Formats: sequence, structure tokens, C-alpha cells
Amino acid sequence: MRSSPPIDRLVASLKRLPGIGEKSATRLAFHLLGAPEANVRELAEAISRLQQDIVLCQLCYDLTDHSPCEVCRDERRDPKLLCVVEEPADLSAIEKSGRYRGRYHVLGGAFAPIDGVGPDELRIAELEARVKTGEIEEVVLATNPNAEGDATAHYLIEALRPTGVKLSRIAFGMPLGGDLEYADHVTVGMSVENRRPL
Repeated sequence: MRSSPPIDRLVASLKRLPGIGEKSATRLAFHLLGAPEANVRELAEAISRLQQDIVLCQLCYDLTDHSPCEVCRDERRDPKLLCVVEEPADLSAIEKSGRYRGRYHVLGGAFAPIDGVGPDELRIAELEARVKTGEIEEVVLATNPNAEGDATAHYLIEALRPTGVKLSRIAFGMPLGGDLEYADHVTVGMSVENRRPL
């Protein structure tokens, strides 16, 4: 198979992105080769400026271009309600739902003992400090529904329980429009466990 070093370099770089394999990286590389030069230049500029223009919010640790971030500056947000997420992408997903009007705290990951990630590698001390101010009445734990997320949530429950703050966990279950017969047994089980009264 013929090879061109510039294309190979681009494909190798694109493959480092999450969810991008050899085929997708090659398809993207050839798309960029055929795209208008202005579009390629704009993409390259956006990528090169990304780390320069983005900072961590000093309050919630979300990625933003100004600190404090837009959510932390919004006076219409309920300062007594705090949602704890693992990563900025999780915060973004909750925001897109349009159903949450409180503030956030981004941990910067979840427990992963095999990778050496424990309580000291996450922003748990900062979370405890925020809760101990007494301003927060409820902490919503929105860690992912997997072993790491569950372990992180369990640790946070034990760490925050002595503060007396109300603790809740996001519900898990069936996606809207999903069919029970095609759902995995864990999802169906969690749907039944997290049922709510009518």
C-alpha cells in the first residue's frame, strides 16, 4: 500500500483521539486534504489555541475561557444545590438536559486504583471545603454508573455524611424510547430499583 509521510503523520495523530481508529483517522485525513484551505486553517488554529484559551474555573473546576465560569457567575442558579460530576463532559451533558438549575463541582475523574487514582488525585478536599461553608444544602452525586463511579460515590457519601448535608444520587434506568426486551439486565434491574411512586 502506498504511503505518504505527511498523511501518515496526520493519521497517527488523529488515532490518538478517543474513539478514532485507523479507518476513521484515514477518512478524516483525506477529508481534510479535500476541504477548502480556509476550513483547514480554521481547524488548525482552533486546535492550536485550545490549551491557551481554556482555564479551570476557580470555583467548580469546569473548563472555561473565563474564571469563574458562566454557570458559577449566574445569579439565577441555586447556590444551595451542588451537583458533583467526574469530568467537564458530564457537566455539559447535564446542562444540555436543561433540567438542573444548581451549581457544579468537577472531581477531575473517578477512583481507578489500577491507574493510581484515589482520593488524593481527585478534587475531594475542595468539595469538602465547599460543603463545610454551610451554604450548600444538597449534594447530588452524578458519577458514572460503573465500578469506578460507584466506588467514588460511596467514598463521597462516607466523607460528606458527617457534614449533615442532604445527599442524593442521580437515578439510573431505561432510556426514553427504549424497549425492555433489548435492554441489558443491569439497566432493567436499576430501572426497577429506582422506580418512583405515582
